This record gives sequence, structure tokens and C-alpha cells, in this order.
Amino acid sequence: MERIGSGLAALTVDGHRADVTLSRPEKRNAMTVPLMEDLATALERADAHEDVRAVVLGGEGPVFCAGMDLEMMRARADADGPERGAFPDLLDALASVSVPTVAAIKRAAPAGAFELTLPCDFRVLGADATYGVIEVKLGTFPHGGATQRLPRLVGLAKAKELVLAGEFIDPAEADACGLVNEVVPDEEVDAAARELADSLAANAPLGMPRAKQALDEALEMPLAEGLERERALGRELDSTRDYREGFEARIEGRDPTFEGR
Repeated sequence: MERIGSGLAALTVDGHRADVTLSRPEKRNAMTVPLMEDLATALERADAHEDVRAVVLGGEGPVFCAGMDLEMMRARADADGPERGAFPDLLDALASVSVPTVAAIKRAAPAGAFELTLPCDFRVLGADATYGVIEVKLGTFPHGGATQRLPRLVGLAKAKELVLAGEFIDPAEADACGLVNEVVPDEEVDAAARELADSLAANAPLGMPRAKQALDEALEMPLAEGLERERALGRELDSTRDYREGFEARIEGRDPTFEGR
């Protein structure tokens, strides 16, 4: 395990999986500026690691993240406070990770912690977790990406219900509406997220980032442009060793051995 910066985030590489961990368990991993900065650095290092093919974002201890540190938020009257830049930078770092990302959401992920999970590609949620955007009950509204990312995940009507009601969403409902990919007992969240990430990391290491890139761009361009972008990304792999290996393994009835070249 590598402690990052001020020690409020950690990076562990296990095979082809990186575990990036919020590390402030005595405060339920509530986010401060140093934690957000450390976490962004950990994500960037994980993405740059040549062996990493999937990333799990989790929290040290029994809770994923309690949201923003309350003392920091109470002092937020200064419109130019440093946390106003740190959180968008963190979300950008997470959204920019080129390999699949999995959020391990146990016990709690309210408000800003909820928004932290949205840029992830997959979300594994604890069956008893308090999960949702509640900012309209706190004198503000969720403006860390929820008004933009939620409609893309669950549709505009459901996004309006979640944001404007300001209530936690039941985990079973989160699963049913497609907000999360799996609901498991809270004590199994970390293991389930790692298992999912390991299964993703077993796929073609050249194909997965390009597939993720094409999917992320799909709603940002017209269909014809998106199809051409997809074909262009596919052509990049035609002459690679892994492309040949994948089809030869299927013909020979064996598991492929991908090398990322």
C-alpha cells in the first residue's frame, strides 16, 4: 500500500487491479481539501500504472464516505474557498481514468459522496447504505455533477425525483432504476467490488479503454459522428498482437493471454 501526499488516500496495486482508498476512517472518510487532493493524485497514479486494467474506489473502515467535512462546509461562506476547486478537480480526475472504475459504496455515501460515485463506470452498493443527494434540504442543491450525470444514468424524470426530493434512495430501488450495478450486504461490498474489477481486468487491455472512451463520448456527439469515432478506435487494434490472440484463443477453445500490445 502506498500512502499518497498527506496520507489521506492510499493506492494498492494487486495484479491488474488498483484499489484507491479514502483514508480518514476516524471521520468516516469525510472529504477535506487535502483528502480530495490526495485522492485525485492516487487516481492519476493508478491510471498511469502500466499493469493496472481496472480501479476500485473505496473507503477505509466501515464507511465509504460521509460526504464533505462539516467544519469545512460551515466555513464555506468564502466563495473562493479552496474546496470549490478541489472537488471538481477530483471528479475530473476520476472521470478521466482510462480503465474501468468501480465504486465500493458501503454504509454511507450522502451528498458529495454520492456525487463522487457518479463518474465511476460501475457502482456496488451496500444493502443498508444511506445513498443519495440531500443538498436541497441543506440550503443548497447538488452541484458536483449530479444534475448532469444523473440524467445520463437514470433518465431526466428519475434524476429530478432524486435531486428535488432530497431523500436517500432505497438500495433496491437504486438497483432497479440502473443507478447501481449490484446490491450486496454492506460487509461484502469491498470484496464484491474487487471481484467485479478483477473480472473486468481480465478482458482485453487495449479494447477496454477504447470501449470506455467510445461509450463516454456517445451522448456528446451525433450518431454518425459517434459511429465513425467507434470505427476509428477499432481500427487502431486491427494489427495488434492481442487482437490475433483473442480470436486464436476462441478458435482453439482456450482462455486468451493478453499482453496489452
